[in-house]
Amino acid sequence: MAIESKKPNPVDVHVGARVRFRRTMMGTSQEKLGEALGVTFQQVQKYEKGTNRVGASRLQKIAEVLQVPVSFFFEGYKGGDAPPVGMREPDAEFVTDYPVSAESIQLNRAFGKIQDPKVRRRILELVRSLAEAEAEIGEAK
Repeated sequence: MAIESKKPNPVDVHVGARVRFRRTMMGTSQEKLGEALGVTFQQVQKYEKGTNRVGASRLQKIAEVLQVPVSFFFEGYKGGDAPPVGMREPDAEFVTDYPVSAESIQLNRAFGKIQDPKVRRRILELVRSLAEAEAEIGEAK
């Protein structure tokens, strides 16, 4: 009889990835999140990998610590039905299609520190023009 390795449930993996995404965006370490939850950083790692399922009360606490609604952790999940109407929070607007990389996180943090709306707008225009130029080069190849 072969021993099967138990794979994490896709929902748990998605929720864990969203926890990691938000934690990283806030610049919070696994240790700090663990302290706030009363668990070890190893437990936070297991939540983020989806190997340990996050219970409802713990997910609520994580949402409070990371300053997002619980529904944030289910946004973008494609493997099943959308969250029930009661779980959706229409006023919450979070980016779900954002490419997560070290550079994108650094860019987001630095951009958030810029107070002048005119400077922010100019930076956005610059980034858009660079992206468009790169897309045009890609199409020409």
